[in-house]
This record gives sequence, structure tokens and C-alpha cells, in this order.
Amino acid sequence: MKMLKKTAAAVLVSSMIASAAQAEISNDEIRIGYLADMSGTYRDLSGPGGLEALNMAIEDFGGTVDGKKIVTFNADDLNKPDVGANTVRQWIDERNVDMVTGLVASSVVLAAAKVVEQGGKLALISGAAASSITNEFCSPNHIHWTYDTFALANGTANAVLKDGGKSWFILTADYAFGHAMEADIKKVVEAEGGSVVGTVRHPFPSSDFSSYILQAQGSGADVIALANAGADTVNSLKTASEFGVTQSGQRLAGMVVFLNDIHAMGLDVTQGLMLTTGWYWDMDEEARAWAKRYEERVGSMPTMVHAGIYSAATHYLNAVKETGSDDTATVRAQMAKTPVNDMFAKNGKIREDGRMVHDMYLVQVKTPAESKGEWDHYKVIRTIPGDEAFRPLSESQCKLVTQN
Repeated sequence: MKMLKKTAAAVLVSSMIASAAQAEISNDEIRIGYLADMSGTYRDLSGPGGLEALNMAIEDFGGTVDGKKIVTFNADDLNKPDVGANTVRQWIDERNVDMVTGLVASSVVLAAAKVVEQGGKLALISGAAASSITNEFCSPNHIHWTYDTFALANGTANAVLKDGGKSWFILTADYAFGHAMEADIKKVVEAEGGSVVGTVRHPFPSSDFSSYILQAQGSGADVIALANAGADTVNSLKTASEFGVTQSGQRLAGMVVFLNDIHAMGLDVTQGLMLTTGWYWDMDEEARAWAKRYEERVGSMPTMVHAGIYSAATHYLNAVKETGSDDTATVRAQMAKTPVNDMFAKNGKIREDGRMVHDMYLVQVKTPAESKGEWDHYKVIRTIPGDEAFRPLSESQCKLVTQN
């Protein structure tokens, strides 16, 4: 009996020590790394603007959590997986970074996420699109926040199909994100009785889309879907406009189109385009108020990625505050059990696969006559409930789901 009491006491003490160790801020600082394309194809949709959104979240938190300073590091990943992975490894090994955010090009994210998992840290992914990030490549160490290829294809492709676009040609960026988007488009199109009559993949990034658009035109497809993003999408749409694609009767479906893309091309070129977004600056009063603050600092309205970075960072810092810890498992568990209610999402939830589920929005680009201001580009056609927008867990290949 005495031995049992001693053993129980020892277990209790060990448990208390472990709990105390977890309920601490390592290095007396919360250290956050911001990794993104700061100079290339994806610069405008995330880049320096995303870093400013992160800084806003930290400033709104007072720069500290219970007196512990919040410190940031940032780097340009150059859209190269090896650069991204090596940067994150250095941050973890030499600077003991607790969390990495930003994270845009899916190929970079998949490489960096492995390093984050090996290092036992946390990644909050706001810029990348590949739905595989929380499907076959899920881990307990990363959360996918803003949008993904499944939700975008589900929203936009469904809308175009219902409007009569039955045959599709897909122009795809030849890397992880493009491949995931292509697969998700095919799944939606074929499930709704449509057909994919052809595909072509272009190098990432590309500047000359002439031959690809000609192939798409020659296919005779009702719809040409652009499974690319950033400057690649802008260049694709401009080339399609020059070649008279829509004038000849074919439709364009920009699957990953951002507010800054529409702004760069102008409403004359993009009017009528339907797309799906995870957030829009003019969707409600709370979004407008935050967007105005952002615009005053940056000089342009935020994309959904910028808003997602702010939201994810704020949710993370709240979890650190609530738990008094920057331990990865402790903070992630707190984030998962707490609904996301902020300027980005209402009643958002983090699933076991790491997908942050929230409403998405099918929008249509306004005509120049409909627009009432410089950034007044979208009209919301439909709110897509989160459980409908994102891949259901019943179809998940994530090890964290299938092992339960």
C-alpha cells in the first residue's frame, strides 16, 4: 500500500512538473516567422502586405502576451521549396521560432511544413491553396486557414456548370498547387455531368501564354479554367483578352483570382467574371473597418490572404494567452476548441485535419458602371456555408482522421 501511495505521488508530481513546463513561454518571448514570396509572382496577394497584416495583429495585441514580448522574423522564399525549408530550419534551430505564418506557394509550404513538423513547431498557412495540405499531407503541426483548391473549385466550377458551361479545358500551373486545383476541378465538373476535354500545363512562373491560350481556344471547350494564380493568372487573362476568347463564345473561369488581380487588370477586362473568395473587404461593417485601417498603412485594400494572416495570428496569440504557453500541442488544442469569430470569419472551426472551416463567397466582378469606388469590385452572389465549401471529412485521406 505504501509503495502504491509513493508511486501515485510520484506520478502526480511528474504530471505537475510536465504541466508547469508546458504552461510557460519558452525564451520569455513569443517568436513568429513570416515566410512568403516578397518579390515575385505572388508578391501582391501576400508578400509585404501580409507582413503588415501580421504586424497589425501583434500591435492590436499590445506587442506582448502577459508581459512576454512578441518577436518576428521575415524572409523571402523566392517561391523555391529548398529556400523555404532551409529558412524555416534555421529559424527553428537558431532562433527557436514558435510559429511560422504567411506561406504562399504550395510547393514551398509542403517542404516547410515537413521541417515545422520535425521541429515540433506550428505553421499557420494563409496563402497556399493546395487542398492536399490538409488531406494527404496533413500533420498535427499545421493549420490551413484562408481557402483551398477544393473550396474554390467547388464554388466557381459549380456556378459555371449550372450556368451551362459543360465542356472544360484546364490551363494549369505545373507544380503542387496547380495539380491539386486541376484534380479538384475535374472532380467537380465530372460529378455534375460535365467533361474535361483537355488540359495543358505551363511552367511556374510564366510570362508568355500565347501557345497555351491557342490550345485552349482550339479545344472548342465551353469553359477555359485557369488553374494558376497571381501574375500567371493576370497574364493568362490578358492574353485571352487579346486573343478574343470571350468574344468567340468561350468563357473564362479564373479559379484562384484575388482582389489585387482584378484591380490590376481593371473592370473593363474582368467584368462579369465569377470567382470564389474566402473574404471581401466590403462584406460587412467589421471587415470594412479593418480594411480601412489596413489601407491607411499599405495604400491598397487587403486580399483575403492578408485578412487571413491577421485572423490566424490573432487566434494564435489568444490561445497563447489563454494557456500561458507557447507549447505547440497545447496552443493548437486551444485554437481547435475555440471558435473563430473576428473580422475574417464567423463561427469558424479548426477540424482534426487542420482545415479551418468557414463560409466562402461566390462573387461576380462588377461592371465599370456598377462600381462606386476605386476598390468596389465584387458583388456577392451567394454565401457558401463552410461545411459545404470544404472537403468533407468522410472523403479525407488525412492520417489524423482515418486513424480515429
